[in-house]
Amino acid sequence: MIPIYAQDHDYSKYNVLAVDDIPLNLILVQKMLSRFNFKMRTAASGQQALDAVAAEKPDLILLDLMMPGIDGFEVIRRLREDPETADIQIVILSALNSNEDIVKGFNMGANDFIMKPIIMEKLLTCIITQMQLVAAKNK
Repeated sequence: MIPIYAQDHDYSKYNVLAVDDIPLNLILVQKMLSRFNFKMRTAASGQQALDAVAAEKPDLILLDLMMPGIDGFEVIRRLREDPETADIQIVILSALNSNEDIVKGFNMGANDFIMKPIIMEKLLTCIITQMQLVAAKNK
């Protein structure tokens, strides 16, 4: 079920970067969000995510934690340390679900944490909330 407040809104002005080293996960997220016309980009590693952010700053990053090389925690740390990227909304999408991992994610600066497997309605509600925060900041 799609939230009522999501149905009649234009999300095409919002830039979302999905980061996951598993291609199927990126496809699933893109498919879930495709009907809302978000500007979607993807990255398959932490380094690709940082490069993508440097090329074009997104409004929101959907970030996996477990990736080879630069993991999601390190991506968050680097983004939060840089004044140019410190205000990007970051939602962790991860199979890591211990209290320690969740608390660490929030302490590092994540705005929200969604456990995999992803439930579309929960993801959409979270993203809409984050986009409302972006819109409020830009007023």
